[in-house]
Parts: sequence; C-alpha cells; structure tokens
Amino acid sequence: MAFLRKAALLLLVPLLLLEMVNLCGGTATPWLKYNSYTAQGRSRSDQRERCPHVRAIRNFDLAKMMGCWHVVQYYASTEELPEYACMRSHFSFTGEDQHITMNFSYIFAEDPLREKMQGNITWMIPEFQYPGHWMHTEDIYEGVYNTYVLDTDYQSWGLVMHCAEKKKHTRYLSALLLSREPTLGENVVNFLREKLPRYHIDLSFMFDINQTACDNLMESSSDDPLAYIVNGRKNAKEMFKIITKQ
Repeated sequence: MAFLRKAALLLLVPLLLLEMVNLCGGTATPWLKYNSYTAQGRSRSDQRERCPHVRAIRNFDLAKMMGCWHVVQYYASTEELPEYACMRSHFSFTGEDQHITMNFSYIFAEDPLREKMQGNITWMIPEFQYPGHWMHTEDIYEGVYNTYVLDTDYQSWGLVMHCAEKKKHTRYLSALLLSREPTLGENVVNFLREKLPRYHIDLSFMFDINQTACDNLMESSSDDPLAYIVNGRKNAKEMFKIITKQ
C-alpha cells in the first residue's frame, strides 16, 4: 500500500508528476547534509493553502516544447527525501482535441530491480493566447490543477511547475527541471532554480535525479498489482482514492 501511495503522489505531479532522484548511499547522513532544513531541525517554509500567482512564459512556442526530456531535478511539496531516478517525459500535442499529453517514466532510486514505472497526464489550453498555461483534463481533482511553463530555450532546458488546491488542505506544488540531455550545466541549473523561490518553493527540497544507467530497465507488468501504469481514468481514480483515504 505504501508503494502505491508513493507512486500515486508522483503522478499528482505532476498529475504526477513526476514530479519525476539520485540517492547516494541510501543512508540518512548524506541526505541530512544535503537538506539544511532537516539537518537543523527546522520546519518547511513551503506549506501553504493557496497556489501562487503565476505568469507563464511569454511568446511561447508550443510545438518546440514537444518531444523527449530528462527530468534532472524534481520538487514536490509532499516529498522530503530524494525518491526517484531515471525520470523522463515525452510531450505531444494532438490537433484534433487540442490536448497536450505527457507520457512519463521513472524508477524508485532504491529499487534493486530498477523496475520502470509509467504514467501519463493530459492537459488542455484554456486560453490559446497564453499557450504556456495548461489545465489538467482528468476529473479526479477537487478544483483546478494548473501547469505553467515558466521558462525554456526549447533546444536544451525547460522549467515546468504544477499547482493544485484542495479544500482544508495545503496546496500541492511541484516543479520539473527539464533537459534534452541526461545532464545539464551547473550554471543553467542554478539559473532555473533561482526562478522558483518567488513561488514559495523551498529549494532544500528540490532534488537531483540520477539519469545514469537508465537504458534497458525492467518493464512493469500490467498484471502486477504493484505496477503503476495509468492506462485510463479508472486506474487514476483508484490511485487517487488510495492517496486521499483518511
């Protein structure tokens, strides 16, 4: 059950996620050094009820954003440890229904079998004069779940943020730092990370995602009850029930 809950939370990331980390050594000490808030016993500063006001990227070219991306860093307001590795996303746009789909995959960093999990998210564009703002089409959410492309150069890097509100709960916020290649230069990473604190994102909880040895991963089986493969809304709703169960 805990395994299913973790997988479902990722889809709320951006479904989501993903939002799709390299956990070196797997022990508590390296992570405590990495995360200054936990090391100093301080509480998180990013737990808020309302989503921030966001302005998506201007003059956004949707077609250039499509295709394959590696998620090289990942943040989620529900995550306090680096959990994932080999997180990848593929964006596509369907002209018939005007929907954007992201197919994503990842593994749990500590999984010795390195089993690949898969899912998908679908968005609509509410206002085509602002094509960098997307709204999720799945009906499993309470309220509106917004996604924003904050910045991208299309050829090398991108930054995407998701936010959803739920009554009487803190809002769910996640961010994906994207790269066309498995790695991204430190200067670019720092440039993109600096855009996030204005949205009350605590960078101490934005983790690197290991993209090494990610080929030929074990595929999840649809017959395996622990395999998280979202093939339709029915499955997504079942996962949503699990993670919201009181």
